[in-house]
Amino acid sequence: MPSERTLSVNGAKHVVSAPPDTPLLYVLRNELKLTGPRLGCGMAQCGACAVLLDGEETRACVTPLSYAVGKQITTIEGLPAVWAEQKGLNAADAAKTLHPVQQAWIDEQVPQCGYCQSGMMIAAVQLLAKNPSPTVAQIKDAFTNTPPSPHLCRCGTYTAIIDAVQRAAQAMKS
Repeated sequence: MPSERTLSVNGAKHVVSAPPDTPLLYVLRNELKLTGPRLGCGMAQCGACAVLLDGEETRACVTPLSYAVGKQITTIEGLPAVWAEQKGLNAADAAKTLHPVQQAWIDEQVPQCGYCQSGMMIAAVQLLAKNPSPTVAQIKDAFTNTPPSPHLCRCGTYTAIIDAVQRAAQAMKS
């Protein structure tokens, strides 16, 4: 039975009405109109739906709405604000700033079809928060061995993803 719940998404409070077992992804996309997280496999096996819950990558396609209540949810749309807060930028500068991971994805021209890339960027943000200077092996490990499952890109942009993570790591140090 639907009932109202308050979610904190990308720094803003949102009241949503959905059953507690509704996948968080459906609430983000259908009720809040956030199109960054995407439905890929629906079984937490591809990463297209990845979001950060209190800074930890979570697969929104299998995460019940009730689990996300009380946590800070960050989608790809919220990454610029995360970076602006970390850097102490004013509102005007924050409005025109991308997270270094997003900028690196652009600079390295990572996406081909782009379907999986928001989840890839979420994984990169989590990795760089935990390890600001990852080696290539650590980057590969973060995208292939970190639970719940590997991040999958059908277009095969893995080399460009590694380059983008390295570029973002350098940008975040300055």
